[in-house]
Parts: sequence; C-alpha cells; structure tokens
Amino acid sequence: MKVTPEKNEKVANMIFGSIYPLYLNRLEKNGRTKEELNEVIRWFTGFDQTTLQSLIDEKTTFRAFFQKAKIHSNAHMIKGVVCGYRIEEIEEEFELYKQCRQMEKLIDELARGRKMEKILRKEKK
Repeated sequence: MKVTPEKNEKVANMIFGSIYPLYLNRLEKNGRTKEELNEVIRWFTGFDQTTLQSLIDEKTTFRAFFQKAKIHSNAHMIKGVVCGYRIEEIEEEFELYKQCRQMEKLIDELARGRKMEKILRKEKK
C-alpha cells in the first residue's frame, strides 16, 4: 500500500497518549509488561522514562513526539509489514509515518513473544 499525504497527516495529528493504552492493553493480553513496552519505546526514541511519561500526560501528537525523539541509529534494521505497509518501502517524504510504523513493528514483535535482544536491533560485528 502507498502512504498518502492525508494518511500521514492523520497519523501526525493523533495523540500519542491516547494510543499508548491500546499498545499496553495488547501487550498485557499477550503476557508482556508496561516496563517492556516502555523499554522498546525508549530504545527507539531515545527518551528517558520521565520524558516518555510527560509526553503521554501532555497529550502530545505523534508529530511532536517524533520531532522530539532521537531515533535509534539501528532503526533502519526494522523491516517488515505493519498494517499492510512494508516499512522499507515507505517514501522519505512520509518519515513520520514510517517512524510510527517502525515503532508499531517493535511493539508487534514484543506482543508476539519475540525476545527483547532480538527486538532491540544491534549491528552484526
């Protein structure tokens, strides 16, 4: 599927704090914890726990959330399909949408029981 400017804008204006409980609910149903969710999000965004919590509390949009983030240098290693979109095929002009899908891919892997050391990608030496 192709990302459209409208789809990108819709995601950009969504409130991260309103989506976060949905992520958490899905993970808890699959035996994972809030701590694991936060670890994955912190790895991807570079936020510390205090900053992450304040962004949730402040009802920050995904646009502001990703503008403040320092995306992990290994984020390029996150590949696959999320919600019908192949992450590595999302155009650069839709960077925010791509980052959102990358983070969702990590959360999806966590929900499916993948080991944390595999989710938090490391360059092979």
